[in-house]
Amino acid sequence: NSANALYKKWSEKCKTDLSEGNRWQFKKNIFGIVHDFDNLPLKPQNTKPKVGLVGEILVKYHSVANGHIVKTLEEEGAEVIVPDLINFFLYTAYDDCVKYKMLAGSWAAKLKSEFFIRVVEQYRATLETALENSKNFNPPESLKELIAMAKDHVSLGNITGEGWLLTAEMISLIKNGINNIICLQPFGCLPNHIVGKGMIRELIHSYPQANIVPIDCDAGASEVNQLNRIKLMLAVAFEKIK
Repeated sequence: NSANALYKKWSEKCKTDLSEGNRWQFKKNIFGIVHDFDNLPLKPQNTKPKVGLVGEILVKYHSVANGHIVKTLEEEGAEVIVPDLINFFLYTAYDDCVKYKMLAGSWAAKLKSEFFIRVVEQYRATLETALENSKNFNPPESLKELIAMAKDHVSLGNITGEGWLLTAEMISLIKNGINNIICLQPFGCLPNHIVGKGMIRELIHSYPQANIVPIDCDAGASEVNQLNRIKLMLAVAFEKIK
């Protein structure tokens, strides 16, 4: 409850400050958020397994679409880590660079996207600095680092849906010690089934410690079946902690 209250406080402040567009205030807020969450009193407790959440953009972030999976995981005793949304926008922009190099993309579109990526990463540099000095949180990887992770396993030409980014996010989680991963996909999302569910065997071959479970989020999917798959994945996660 205290963490949710702190989140609500900073969320409301950021919404207000966003209307002013003040970069100095933006930086101040970033360091303030990290400081407050770093110093939030924590109850003594047993080690919780960390579970990364990746997948199709809607079901990953929309609690109704994914059946409130974050709440379910937390109630089962897990700590949930969801990769940030900015990576998706950077990946989408980089698609123009891939189209120019590998397909029939235009030079102008590539130039605009490279400019967009530079601007966004300049802003994100503030967050990276704040998190590097944090005692509880890790800074996010840059777009260049995510590309390097993905290209050893999947072609960067996969630019439909979440494309190569979905694979990169799973690798990033594993390299940061988060070996338990749930990959969410709508039943009819073909790109996600290829670069998400389709890459699980490849990633487990490269990272044997990975514990990855695909879950379909669809109106016709059985809620009991989804919960059973989650419980099975967590059973393995708790066993590894022991």
